[in-house]
Amino acid sequence: MRKAMFEHEIKILRDTFARLLRRNAHTNLVKLIRKTHPADLAVVFRYFNDEEQVQVFSIMVDDGQAVEFLVELDDTLIANLLEDESPERIATVIQESSANDQSYILGTLEDEQAHSVIELLKTEEQEEIEELMGYPEDSAGAMMTTNVFTLYQNTTCRDALTSLQDQSEAEMVFYLYITDEDDRLVGVASLRALATTPADTILKNIMVKRVHTVRPETDQEEVAQIVAQYNYLAVPVLDEDDQLLGIVTVDDVVDVIREEATEDFLQMAGAGKDREILLKSSWENARARLPWLFASWIGGIFAASIIGTFEHLLESMIALAAFIPVIIGMGGNIGTQSSTIIVRGIATGRIEIGSELKVMWKEVRVGIILGALYGLLLGAFAKFRFIDADPMLGVVVGLSIGCSMLLAVAVGTFVPMFLRKVDIDPAIASGPFVTTSIDILGVLFYFVIAEYFLSI
Repeated sequence: MRKAMFEHEIKILRDTFARLLRRNAHTNLVKLIRKTHPADLAVVFRYFNDEEQVQVFSIMVDDGQAVEFLVELDDTLIANLLEDESPERIATVIQESSANDQSYILGTLEDEQAHSVIELLKTEEQEEIEELMGYPEDSAGAMMTTNVFTLYQNTTCRDALTSLQDQSEAEMVFYLYITDEDDRLVGVASLRALATTPADTILKNIMVKRVHTVRPETDQEEVAQIVAQYNYLAVPVLDEDDQLLGIVTVDDVVDVIREEATEDFLQMAGAGKDREILLKSSWENARARLPWLFASWIGGIFAASIIGTFEHLLESMIALAAFIPVIIGMGGNIGTQSSTIIVRGIATGRIEIGSELKVMWKEVRVGIILGALYGLLLGAFAKFRFIDADPMLGVVVGLSIGCSMLLAVAVGTFVPMFLRKVDIDPAIASGPFVTTSIDILGVLFYFVIAEYFLSI
């Protein structure tokens, strides 16, 4: 119900914008933009053509809403939108935003354009942005916010509350990060603990000493797993001396989880790993998908070669050909199911290192159960559908589908876990790679079993 209401509201908003744009109602457009939440505006913005997008962005007032709107957009949309904007306009738009938002927006631009904008910002902002942009793209350092404050461990709760009132620009004040005399992070206290503790109590006595932290080079997916597992609102980022560089907040982590899930699903479907593939041109889209489809094409050639090798079987019993699509389809489907379950289990931390054999044995048992069930069903169908054929046809078909499904489960389970062991993204195993290998092996097993059992 809530989703339907949201979609209805977006449709109304989209139609209103379209009507005002057709009329060139500049004043009404400005009012509508001011009343629309930046996240909703970003959703509606995707429905505009290039000319309408430029028109809407050009009338946005650079009062904070414009930059909030930009960070809600996809990278490609930001780059296209700002491509023809002057460095002065871009600098004006982002000058009041946080350093991590600034670095995110500038990271979507060409190097020359980004450098021109950075030169127009204040000196301290330039240094901070260049530091953030120096970290790897998908790391904790690149997504952290540096606008965070710390308190000394011997500070009283009374003084801490007073200091907190002066930190209106600080990010995520639900957590208070506490340091020692060497500015090393030694603990964290919640705002609730601070507010409900006697005023003369020092922070050292109420802080939690065991803090989950990350380094700036830590992959963003690992940060997301920490937030998801422990339900944190923020994760501190420390340097080699355990001094606080910044924090990664939960709102950024939600974006990471969505991006990583999208990337995994694209790779599992064999469509590359570009999260913005829908915004690419037809040629770029085709080029990203070409290698994966080429793998499927190679697999098809191998399968066709195997079928050609056993041509004499097909000539002697044409009924064998009727079950090739079923053998291939059932094996591919259950293999994809297994690999998808394993990949998501790895991504969400459900499958821990050391538990691989247990997980694989469980999936193999599933393959045995489903293979036996569908083997009996398909064998019985073959027996009664082709009454005049060899009596062993039902046995061949049933045994083949059972073996194919068991083999598919084993491959779909083993390959992602093996790739994780060798530090390769397991998601690449769940598309054409698994289905192609299963198709080849399934067809091979089918004809080997047929040649053994049938008296041809």
